[in-house]
Amino acid sequence: MWLRSPGALLLLLGTLHAADGHEQEVRALVGSDVELGCVFPESHTFDLDDLYVYWQISVMGHPTTVTYYLSGNASAGLEDNRYRDRAWLSLESMKRGDFSLHLYNITPQDEQKFNCLVFRKSLQLKKILDVVVTMHVAANYSMPVVSALSGPSEDKLLTFTCTSVNGYPKPNVYWINKTDNSMLPEDLQNSTVSLNARGLYDVVSVLRIRQTPSVNVGCCIENVLLHQNLTGIGQAETATESGNTGSHTDDHRKDHGTVLSTLAVLGVVVVVAAATGWVCRSRCPHGILTRRWAARPEQAFSECV
Repeated sequence: MWLRSPGALLLLLGTLHAADGHEQEVRALVGSDVELGCVFPESHTFDLDDLYVYWQISVMGHPTTVTYYLSGNASAGLEDNRYRDRAWLSLESMKRGDFSLHLYNITPQDEQKFNCLVFRKSLQLKKILDVVVTMHVAANYSMPVVSALSGPSEDKLLTFTCTSVNGYPKPNVYWINKTDNSMLPEDLQNSTVSLNARGLYDVVSVLRIRQTPSVNVGCCIENVLLHQNLTGIGQAETATESGNTGSHTDDHRKDHGTVLSTLAVLGVVVVVAAATGWVCRSRCPHGILTRRWAARPEQAFSECV
């Protein structure tokens, strides 16, 4: 069967499925470039005028063109604008039997199955190659940031919030008690995962845990595809009743110490006064002092001093 119109051939190929295709898997980071392999298994040199090469994906259950080469006619993203200027086939490589697809600037929407179909015109469009490549897309999550409220709520629960953004695919979220590295029960947390404008996932997880003298928890964001586990740490220091009792005791001790200091000062004053009286009596005999005080009080005092 010979088809002169590329459009007619595309319509025919669009109805084909890769039921017997060899399957491969590829992993790629968002924003990177990747090559989807489709190589003829035997060493062979091909004439480009004898080749029809076609890459397709399935959109809503319908085959859609990514790019193609039809005996002198090449296209990049002719039917799906997502791949315009992002998909490329190497003419020199195809001459050697390498029909791999080069994709640039990978996005989360590229996570799907790509089908490579190669036909030879000289063999009446016999299919010589059928390969399915499954693309897995990933993006690194940001380091989790954990924040805590300033104090416990009325029900004596502490609240921690964990935030991590721009990751792919959906993560697993865990909270850990860093004291013994045990995993906290899931019913203590409430996690929300949402798509942002870039098609990546943002995570917000809220943990509510009972108040203890010192709380040290960790928020873990696990990216299974990248075998990655990021952990953010949150801490909270809280006062306890025993601590308050200790403060009152310290205040009582301070007051008691003040009283003792005052009594000590008074005692010194009494001692000094007594010593002064003793000196005075020793210098001024009692009888003389008494007589002189009666006659000339001011003279007696001066002699005493």
